Amino acid sequence: MTYNTEQPKLIISEYGRNIQKMIDYAISLENRSERNKAAQAIIQIMGQLNPHLRDVTDFKHKLWDHLFIISDFKLDVDSPYPIPSRETFDTKPDRLSYPSDHIKYRHYGKLIDSMISKAREMEEGEMRNALVETLANLMKRSYLNWNRDSVNDEVILKHLSELSKGELKLNDNFRLNSTTDLLHRSNKPSNNVAKNKNNGKHSSHGHSGQNNGRSNTNNNGKHSNNNNRNFKKK
Repeated sequence: MTYNTEQPKLIISEYGRNIQKMIDYAISLENRSERNKAAQAIIQIMGQLNPHLRDVTDFKHKLWDHLFIISDFKLDVDSPYPIPSRETFDTKPDRLSYPSDHIKYRHYGKLIDSMISKAREMEEGEMRNALVETLANLMKRSYLNWNRDSVNDEVILKHLSELSKGELKLNDNFRLNSTTDLLHRSNKPSNNVAKNKNNGKHSSHGHSGQNNGRSNTNNNGKHSNNNNRNFKKK
């Protein structure tokens, strides 16, 4: 009996040891045509072992890549796809650069900063004024998510002016949404939660109705017993 720990390590364990032994046998074949037939048969078996991958794009291509990987790139056969090399999988991808944009007030986030930049590019008019008003209320809501104790509208207006370099201003008669209204909207339960609560109330009413029916039945039974007793006495 041979333990798995004593056998060669599986390169792709999802295919199992039998597939790896088949590929090792295909490598040992000297005739190229026989190797090609063996490779085609192995590809079919690999596809049957992973039927969930058939909907994946380039399913056959992936199987052929796995075939060469399991063979440690030693299998010399004719492939319908470009034959991968060891360097293709050993080469590390280029490192992604981390965003280095400086955000002065992080609690507003990058999105609001980008929207302010977009508003600065717009021409004066109703569209720009509406966007600035929406931005100011959005900034206040974001500020409340960061600090729920209190917020002064003057602080929001000051930050809006700083982030827009003094280009965006609200009309004198415009007032931001109240703190209570914004907190109430953020704490308002979703429709699903409200429906579940209502369903719970209806079910409780149903149980109470059933209980009332039982009590009425019991009471009626008691009255009928009392009437029978009185009749016997007479």
